[in-house]
Amino acid sequence: MSRHHGGRHELGQNFLVDATVIADIARLVDATDGPILEIGPGDGALTRPLSRSGRPLTAVEIDPRRAKRLADQLPSHVTVLNEDVLFHRLRGRPGVVVGNVPFHITTATLRWLLAAPHWRTAVLLVQWEVARRRAAIGGASLLTARMWPWFDFSVHSRVSKRAFRPVPTVDGGLLVIRRRPTPLVAEREPYQRFVHTVFTGRGYGLREILTRAAGVPAPLARDWLRAENLPTNTLPRDLTAEQWATLWATVRRSGRSPSRR
Repeated sequence: MSRHHGGRHELGQNFLVDATVIADIARLVDATDGPILEIGPGDGALTRPLSRSGRPLTAVEIDPRRAKRLADQLPSHVTVLNEDVLFHRLRGRPGVVVGNVPFHITTATLRWLLAAPHWRTAVLLVQWEVARRRAAIGGASLLTARMWPWFDFSVHSRVSKRAFRPVPTVDGGLLVIRRRPTPLVAEREPYQRFVHTVFTGRGYGLREILTRAAGVPAPLARDWLRAENLPTNTLPRDLTAEQWATLWATVRRSGRSPSRR
């Protein structure tokens, strides 16, 4: 069967062609249960092996020609939707979301996905540096810190740029996201405002940032850093998910209302 790897530039299409990577993603999905939602199936390199499980599979493809061609080729338990995934409304309760995410909409896709309800696991092929930052390798991003109490992020593997056609300029990474069964933090909006304030605040290290930008009393910031065995010049990107949760709990217990400045 022929494949059509001439990706449209305006759609950011770089198709996955490496059979080893495809099999690796399929194994990760096989370890989950429930319906499957695939983002950007393209010519179906992932869709076909995923469909062999017999699980309900919905594939969301923005390119109308590829969506029609794929729908004509796949069994009845696979639904192909010609939609922009950023405007797709999840139906039902997908057990896993999987996809080779177009590099130019990676951040937008992650924001859409993390705001969507019910799904439990995501297996996403994204740029290598994005995968690293989301999994806090070398320091967490603001997006990761904001969502950490509800989701766990990990990197499964690095994927060579030669696994794609056309070949992109950077390597990819397999990012696995799992929804936590019990969140680390109860109050989402105030916690996320606090994280944003701390991440964007100025100061030489976390103690100054907490005091100047977030309005946390200096003794409270000092005592929390000591309890976590962290130096005063620790940066927000260096905290773990659990440390963000304990910092938030400490500030809330103190009765101080974190600054929105």
